[in-house]
Amino acid sequence: MTPDETRRRRALYRAQHRGTKEMDFLLGRYAEAKLAGMAGGDLTAFEELLALPDPQLQSWLMLGQTFEGSALADLLRDIQHFHGIGARAQ
Repeated sequence: MTPDETRRRRALYRAQHRGTKEMDFLLGRYAEAKLAGMAGGDLTAFEELLALPDPQLQSWLMLGQTFEGSALADLLRDIQHFHGIGARAQ
């Protein structure tokens, strides 16, 4: 198993076992669909996102709080788009 494969497996587990059903669903489904194509910087960004606390991620993804100043803004928008959450006024 390559180092990137190990990172992907670990990231998938972390995405599916967040602690709240909502975040398990949002991040787990996204990870199932997208992780296989992630490498390098994209995988690192997803790992950084997984290190954030659930309340912060829920605020950004579901409650419309602004995340434009975040280095993870593109990834957060992609997760919203993937789930059809839609563009919010950022």
